[in-house]
Amino acid sequence: MTRPAISRLLAVLALSFSFITTIVAEYSPTPENLAHREAFAGFRFGIFLHWGIYSTYAQGEWYLNYGIGKDEYAKAADAFYPHRFDARQWVQAIKSSGARYITFTTRHHDGFSMWDTRQSDYNIVRATPFHRDVLRELSEACQAEGISLHLYYSILDWIRPDYPLGRTGLHTGRIPQPNYDEYLRFMKLQVSELLTQYGPIDGLWLDGYWDHDQDSILFDWRMPEFYAYAHSFNPSLLIGNNHHIAPLEGEDFQMFERDLPGENKAGLSGQAISQLPLEMCETMNGMWGYKVSDTNYKSADKLIELLVRAAAKGSNLLLNIGPQPNGELPAQALDRLRDIGHWMDTYGPTIYNTQAGSMEEQPWGVSTQRADSLFLHVLDRTVQTVAVPMARRPRQVTLFPSGEQLPAAYNKRSKVVVVQLPKHDEQPDLVVVLR
Repeated sequence: MTRPAISRLLAVLALSFSFITTIVAEYSPTPENLAHREAFAGFRFGIFLHWGIYSTYAQGEWYLNYGIGKDEYAKAADAFYPHRFDARQWVQAIKSSGARYITFTTRHHDGFSMWDTRQSDYNIVRATPFHRDVLRELSEACQAEGISLHLYYSILDWIRPDYPLGRTGLHTGRIPQPNYDEYLRFMKLQVSELLTQYGPIDGLWLDGYWDHDQDSILFDWRMPEFYAYAHSFNPSLLIGNNHHIAPLEGEDFQMFERDLPGENKAGLSGQAISQLPLEMCETMNGMWGYKVSDTNYKSADKLIELLVRAAAKGSNLLLNIGPQPNGELPAQALDRLRDIGHWMDTYGPTIYNTQAGSMEEQPWGVSTQRADSLFLHVLDRTVQTVAVPMARRPRQVTLFPSGEQLPAAYNKRSKVVVVQLPKHDEQPDLVVVLR
């Protein structure tokens, strides 16, 4: 090879390498990003949508991992025809619930893309008879209704041979040819499509990092590089990663799976609580993706209580729905959205744009606060009085939303105010305001 040819080859290799590996400076969020974090923290309520060709099997989103091989599984794409899908109806139902944002699964661990990606034919437009870009329709509906759109994206893939095998997806029938440089390049190209071709995207919700948490040698996901790449398209983009560990450099919010921050009852969220905006995600029933036999939905009262308790810990609640294969949201999920919406129509001011209350959770309930107002959320329907520590006598103690004055006695020595409550055995949450 001649010297000029070698020089040209080295130049091409250098250009390719620069695309794959980026020099990442220490992350410093922009003023726009910080403002976006504050707005996001005030949303307090969002809806998660786990939808893909796995809904066709009606066995949940992990069916490929536990069920048939990838080639047999992929036949579901040819049968995926969600003829009842109406993005505007979805978004309007979600908006009426009081939710301020939607997080939509663009690609789950099964590797199927729910948008018209140019990086793979294995997507909803090219591999199904539906031939519609549901993400574009959802984005347009969100813009029309004023709902913030966040995108879930799996960094774990159970079918691509270049993905380095972790602890899941070991029996899907692929022939491993691990090449993380190539796989990261693929992910970057997909994310660039998502962040540049689908209108305003406010958040990126990543999942699958935990797939390598049992490696004998620590796997380098190169997340700061990936985050810097995503932020380059939109510096205000909020990036979170469901890795179940402390936040990494470049992340903008912290998430907790199936648990309120600091509780870890499900064993998935034992990480310390950071100063970033917080979000906990939970299912309405048992599964994330649609499972036909999973009809054990939590009651609207229980979901309202979860929303209140999340806000009292300074966290958003991202409540999941698994849409059906025909494109409809399950009727029981719609019922829950409607009931939560009725409650939020009245009590939303005690949830939106609030901070965690000044006292820890009590046997009777929790608190949120905003400015000089402390909102007591009395969740125990049997209690007749609540005792609240306060440095000074409150100016007002009223029932929300009526404004009715409630009897209250303040003890200067113990600095505790005791509030007498009206009968409230039919209310999921009695709200008292102390000013």
